[in-house]
Amino acid sequence: MTDREAIDRAWDELVATARRTVTDGLVVGTSGNVSVRVGDLVLVTPSGVPYDRLGPGDLTAVDLDGHPARGTLRPTSELPMHLAVYRATDATAVVHTHAAHATAVSTLVTELPPVHYMTAALGGPVRVAPYALYGTEELAKNMLAALRDRTGCLLRNHGTIVYGDTLDEAYDRTAQLEWMCRVWLAASALPGREPALLTPEQVDAAGERLRGYGQRR
Repeated sequence: MTDREAIDRAWDELVATARRTVTDGLVVGTSGNVSVRVGDLVLVTPSGVPYDRLGPGDLTAVDLDGHPARGTLRPTSELPMHLAVYRATDATAVVHTHAAHATAVSTLVTELPPVHYMTAALGGPVRVAPYALYGTEELAKNMLAALRDRTGCLLRNHGTIVYGDTLDEAYDRTAQLEWMCRVWLAASALPGREPALLTPEQVDAAGERLRGYGQRR
């Protein structure tokens, strides 16, 4: 496969993932954004363009310093967060959403309580990054601190950001995070009752088991 073919395929997968965030209710309108790294390029959803209108001719890419590399559309305003993840980790895909339950949780706690063993899939209890104006380096800095030893975090009064080795992995982790937030909110809503939480040892044991999950190649 040529470099051009790899980039075109990655763009198609990115657009499909972005559209899925809308279909599955993780974003509304053009909120949220998706990116994927191909070598030294970062392909990213453009700013303010509905995902159902994106096509091959809208491919938008920057280098790791944020300089335009492909396309004519302006990249997402949240580019600083995406680039910060790629510079600090070995991620090849990032998904940012304004998922409703996760955003609600971000206003209530500084860390999502471990109500389910899928907490381990994100590296441990999910932290909440302090609020900062969207699209700023301050927000990117707060996010990186919350992502320490994690593959996802909540952004206070904002949403979620999750990364992975592939777009599918980043998306699946995003969906799991939103689901766990929904579970915790539901369990916490019962008057006079507190949700049972997993211990650190239980989360670690789940993490060990998850490393062997799925089909072996």
